[in-house]
Amino acid sequence: MSVIATSVGKAAARTRSRAPGFRIELVRDWQQAAARWNAFDPPTPFQHPQWYQAWYAAFAGADNVAPLIAIVTDAATGEQAALLPLICRRQNGLRIVEFADLELTDYNTPLPGPAAPRDVRAARALWRELRKALRAMPGGADLIRLRKIPAELDGKPNPLALLNGAGPCALNGNLVTTGEDYDAWRHTLGRTVRKELERSWRVFTRDPAAQFSMVTDSDEALRILATTEVQQATRMQNLGLNFFLNEETCAAFYRNLVRDGVGGGFAVTTVLKAGDEVVATLLGIRFGSRYTMIRISNAGGKWSHCSPGRLIIERTIAALHRDGVREFDFSVGNYAYKRRFIVVSLPLVDLGAALSLRGLPYALRDRAVRALRRYPKLADRLKRGLGKLPSHDES
Repeated sequence: MSVIATSVGKAAARTRSRAPGFRIELVRDWQQAAARWNAFDPPTPFQHPQWYQAWYAAFAGADNVAPLIAIVTDAATGEQAALLPLICRRQNGLRIVEFADLELTDYNTPLPGPAAPRDVRAARALWRELRKALRAMPGGADLIRLRKIPAELDGKPNPLALLNGAGPCALNGNLVTTGEDYDAWRHTLGRTVRKELERSWRVFTRDPAAQFSMVTDSDEALRILATTEVQQATRMQNLGLNFFLNEETCAAFYRNLVRDGVGGGFAVTTVLKAGDEVVATLLGIRFGSRYTMIRISNAGGKWSHCSPGRLIIERTIAALHRDGVREFDFSVGNYAYKRRFIVVSLPLVDLGAALSLRGLPYALRDRAVRALRRYPKLADRLKRGLGKLPSHDES
């Protein structure tokens, strides 16, 4: 494997004072990095190796995007500490290091190993060594931006979120936890929402060929994905919104994910159909008892009166609950339909730092923005003063 750069913390200091030390290796090939990593325990479905395999396969050859995976080990013991799936990309001449995301990965965080940081002291040591390694790699880098980091992992504070440079993210997750009793959870939705869903199902099934199904054949799932692309593009065009998910590399990513993930159950495709007509589609990813929605579409038009978007969500939750799923993540974006399902907000944080003098002004600006988000009323007044309207998803 080609090692781009290595940074080693002082093991001797660790022996004297038990201060944590980490060794950082930066490599360019995801498959080789994954083959070396024997501690895959994804904190969220977005850290599953199939997600990153699909992502790097689609974007590895993209212009101005270079894979950059950081393998972190304990400097004293050699135990695996963390795997950071990163990229280095150029934007306006600036060399920026960030997670493998490009607006597709909803939650970003390192994959932890047995020697992963458990407290802020160790997190600071890892952060320091990572920045040192990035500065030392050929060509260096100007700025590191790590965004959409869950503030908590498994109910405990994420050490990265405790670092001084961390601050609130503009986005948040949206989680529904059903518990074991599906009917009891459904009752929490409130009478009006329940009645609307029941009415929608009655209206939809007036067509004798109407059905909900979970697609397990990859070829069929790819055909459903093609319909998703058309339906989403049509809706975004009608709303006058920018839509990039059908661009070449993004489309390749989703095809990789569906083709390789449906058979094993990681990628989950569900569909509402009336005969051969696709009325609504939903694509999600599942790991263990947690499922996350990532793309949804519907045909609109004559089907609008049965609310096919909300209907396919409710039918998917019911089907997956029977199969052992208990956490349903509606992902980022505070769309009104999510509030109908009484989602709980999951806080996310951003973290960044300058890696060169050239990156310093950008890092300072990023930090000021993060600080301002701690005062949402003030931030809202400033936005309105600048003529910025609330985002479409919050309306």
